[in-house]
Amino acid sequence: MKKWLVAVLLVIVTAALAACGSGDAKDTDKETTSKEITIGATAGPYSDMLKKAIVPGLEEKGYKVTLKEFSDYIQPNNALDNGDIDANLFQHSVYLENFNKENDTKLKALIIVPTAPMGFFSEKYKTIDELPEGAKISIANDPSNLARTLKSLKEQGLIEISDDVDPLVASTKDITKNPKNFEFKEIEAAGLPRAIETSDLAGVPGNFALAANLNLEDAVFLEDMPDQFRNVVAVREADENSQLSKDIKAVVESADFEKTIDTEFKGFGKPDWMKKK
Repeated sequence: MKKWLVAVLLVIVTAALAACGSGDAKDTDKETTSKEITIGATAGPYSDMLKKAIVPGLEEKGYKVTLKEFSDYIQPNNALDNGDIDANLFQHSVYLENFNKENDTKLKALIIVPTAPMGFFSEKYKTIDELPEGAKISIANDPSNLARTLKSLKEQGLIEISDDVDPLVASTKDITKNPKNFEFKEIEAAGLPRAIETSDLAGVPGNFALAANLNLEDAVFLEDMPDQFRNVVAVREADENSQLSKDIKAVVESADFEKTIDTEFKGFGKPDWMKKK
């Protein structure tokens, strides 16, 4: 009897250990396939880009993604630096570099995404030749968007700026020639769509233009955007080579991502790496 009881107990203990091992395996598998992350964006087209073109791809890779929307250009980077979010999408490389410099943060541009160009809108004039002497032009007051504005106005032959201007600190003081004596009004970028009504011309960053339901094709002219002013997915520098960063890049570089851009984000300029594919 004793031998029989010992044999039965051994069977029970072995089965219990096997069950525990099986449970552990399931828990481990769950941890590797269900990863909770938070990605931030400003409300508007780049939040939409996350929802439609990036989050679905990450979910297929086992991530549970929370999207957090911000209403300004400061908090998304603060939240990323503090670890409240894992990545963000709202800014271009020049802005990011300036933010790191001014705030002693270590954030990294992971990959450039298609971006809506800055549009110069007017309810009074259809061409730049119609702009009168002393026209009131509303422009963004943050350095990077201001630099883009000045560069675009220069390319249209409306002003001249110093050749050695630093794009991180460009301002209206760098204007060397203003033939028509334009009056520049610097305001928060988010307020530029509303400024169209009270200005002769307003340079509106693409994300704010689209968020205000402006049609880029209605602009007097559009910015000729270089890659340094296209938006990027940003992460903490320490996470540049993390699995999440690798997975985000893989999603953005996928055929599904480009297909969604072509159908849902018409008019967005593609970065050089995408054009070369």
